[in-house]
Amino acid sequence: MQNCRSITRKSASNLAMAFILLPREKRDSMAALYAFCRKVDDVADDESVPLEERRRLLAEWRADIRRACDGAEPVQPVNKELQPVINRYKLPFNYFDELIRGVEMDLDIKRYQTFDDLEQYCYRVASLVGLLSIEIFGYRDTACRDYAIYLGKALQLTNILRDVGGDAACGRIYIPLQLLEQCGVTQEEILQGKHSERFVQAALQVAGRATGFFRMARQTLPPSERRAMAAAELMGTVYWHLLQKLKRQNFPVLGPKRMRLGRCHKLWLIGVAWWRLATGGQQGYGTD
Repeated sequence: MQNCRSITRKSASNLAMAFILLPREKRDSMAALYAFCRKVDDVADDESVPLEERRRLLAEWRADIRRACDGAEPVQPVNKELQPVINRYKLPFNYFDELIRGVEMDLDIKRYQTFDDLEQYCYRVASLVGLLSIEIFGYRDTACRDYAIYLGKALQLTNILRDVGGDAACGRIYIPLQLLEQCGVTQEEILQGKHSERFVQAALQVAGRATGFFRMARQTLPPSERRAMAAAELMGTVYWHLLQKLKRQNFPVLGPKRMRLGRCHKLWLIGVAWWRLATGGQQGYGTD
């Protein structure tokens, strides 16, 4: 598991941070799942590699994770470490396959016309990670599956808002073109990093969609499952605070610098999450 732990530590991501609330065995299992997601995402995002080569590499990852799920010997070191996790928690190949389909969308799609189009992407690259994760966390109530879908979409829409500038530098615009047109924002303004009140209005609508999914996740999670979903709930809380920070600062996201929560802020959120977990309380995201 050393390879996957190393990838997770180096990432310094919010997802990896949330693993602190898990017992060691589940933490290692999530590190293996995260390492797989990180690897396939990196393949799609590596602009230095020709498009068709990235497509071929993702096909190889798909074939290799199928081998891992079918009980055969995988080739990729990450998949070798992930295979015992797949077996222990009965993680289905179709989830991994659909996740890779989402990553492959980044090879061919640089624009999304409507929110419905964007939601399919969010489901594939984020909700599927949630559906795999809850199998590792463990649950009894199947409502947790809807919870994972809603929370995944909320997190991904927040990511999209945070990364507008970085995505634009790669020629990608995830904010739906229909919304940009309604707000009077041109694609050129996004690609050139031109901030305006019109852009703020478009970003607020995306934030509103994210807020809706945060609320649905909060309302869907059964109280009896809050302890099992502690890591996911911490993720929800961190991203909710990030979304509020973006809104307070009028979405300064068109430049190359990513907005983040400070280390002290994150540590405070971890402490609050522990306290709410201990007292059986609900995490504070998705509220006015």
